[in-house]
Amino acid sequence: RMKILLINTHDLRGGAAKAAFRLHQGLHGIGLNSQMLVQNKTSEDYTVLGPVSKIRKGISLIRPYLDSLPLQFYFNRTKVIFSPALLPDDMCRQIKSINPDIIHLNWIAEGFVRLESLKCLNKPIVWTLHDSWAFTGGCHIPFECKRYVQSCGKCPTLGSSRDRDLSHWVWKRKKKAWRDLNLTLVSPSQWLTDCARASSLFHDYQIKTIPNGLDLKRFRPVDKHLARELLSLPREKKLILFGAMDSTSDRNKGFHFLLSALKTLEKRGWADRCEILIFGGRAPLSPHPLEFKFHYMGRLYDDISLMLLYSAADVIVSPSIQENLSNVVLESMACGTPCVAFKIGGMPDMIEHEQNGYLAEPFEIEDLANGIVWMLSDGERLKLASRLAREKSVKEFSIGSVARQYSDLYKELIV
Repeated sequence: RMKILLINTHDLRGGAAKAAFRLHQGLHGIGLNSQMLVQNKTSEDYTVLGPVSKIRKGISLIRPYLDSLPLQFYFNRTKVIFSPALLPDDMCRQIKSINPDIIHLNWIAEGFVRLESLKCLNKPIVWTLHDSWAFTGGCHIPFECKRYVQSCGKCPTLGSSRDRDLSHWVWKRKKKAWRDLNLTLVSPSQWLTDCARASSLFHDYQIKTIPNGLDLKRFRPVDKHLARELLSLPREKKLILFGAMDSTSDRNKGFHFLLSALKTLEKRGWADRCEILIFGGRAPLSPHPLEFKFHYMGRLYDDISLMLLYSAADVIVSPSIQENLSNVVLESMACGTPCVAFKIGGMPDMIEHEQNGYLAEPFEIEDLANGIVWMLSDGERLKLASRLAREKSVKEFSIGSVARQYSDLYKELIV
C-alpha cells in the first residue's frame, strides 16, 4: 500500500499545521497509509512522529531561535517572520528509516528543515505552499514586494538597502537546492499559484491548485441561540466576529482595519445594535475608544469551541492584508457564518461577492464598513448568505474531496 509522509513543523499550532493535520486525517479516511513528521508534537495521534527524548524535545524548542540568529544583524527589520533555514538537521536519516513512497512537504520553517536537505530525499516530493516562503529569499509574507520575481535583495522585511543581503544569499541557496528536484507544487489558492508561477525559483515547475479541506461534521452550523447561551453571549444583539492566531498583534490580520471600520459604523449608529467578539488575541490594557462592547474570548484550541463561536456570530470580518486560503474563513463558512473581507489573496476562492459574503475593495475602510452593513441590515439576505456559505463549503472544501485530489496526484507521481 502506498505510504505517504507529510512533513510540517507543528502538528496542530498555526494555520498551516491545522491544514496539514486535517489532510493527514483525511488521507487515513480514504484508506491511505499516511504518517506525519513534525518538529513539535502536541497531539496524541500515534501516526504523528515527533521528538521522543527530553533532549530532542528541548533541542526542537530552541531551533527556531538558533535559526533566526542571522536576523540580529538587521537592526531595522520588521516583525514579519523570516526563515534562513540554516541549521543542520536529521531529516535524511529519519526519512530513510520511514521509507515513504511520497514525501509531502508543508510548512517546514523555524529551523526544522535545512534547504540543502531536500537534495538527499530521493523520492517524489509534493510541496503544499501555505505562504510565499518557498519562492522568496526568506520572508513568508512579502506584502507589496515582488523582488522574488527576479532575485531577492534589498529586502523590506530585513530593512535592508543592500542587493547582496541575507535574502539574496538565501535565494541563491534555494536556487541551487531546488534544482533537479523531483518536485510537484500545490497551492491552496489561485492567487498563490499565480505568485509561485511568476517567481524566479518556480516558474518552470508544475503547480496545481488544491484547496485546504475541513471535516464538515466537526464544522457545521449550530443553533445560534443555543451557541450564544453556551458561550454566555447576548441573544438580541448582532455579533461581529474577528479572530486568528495572534489576531490583535499580527498586523497582517488587519485588526487596525476592523477598528477603523467600527469607527465608521459607530458614526452610522450601529454601536447600540452590535457587539464585537475577538478570539486569538489578548484584550488591550486600555479599552478601545469606541462605543461598541467587546468580548475577548481568548485562544480557542478545540474545534467544538470554534464551531460554537462561529455559529454564535452573525458575520465574521477578516480584513487581512495578505492571505492564502484562510482557515478562519473556511471554518466560519462551514458553520454557516458569512464573511466580509478584502478582495485579496485567496479570499475570492472562498467568498462570492454579495452571495455568500462580501469582498471589499482592498484596504478601503468605507467599503469594509459597507460590507458589514450589507450583511447585517437585511435578515433574509443574511440567512441566504449563511446558507450559501455552508453550501460552498460542502461543494468545494470537504476534507474527503481534498484528500482524493491529493491521492490522484500521488498516484500520478509513482506510476
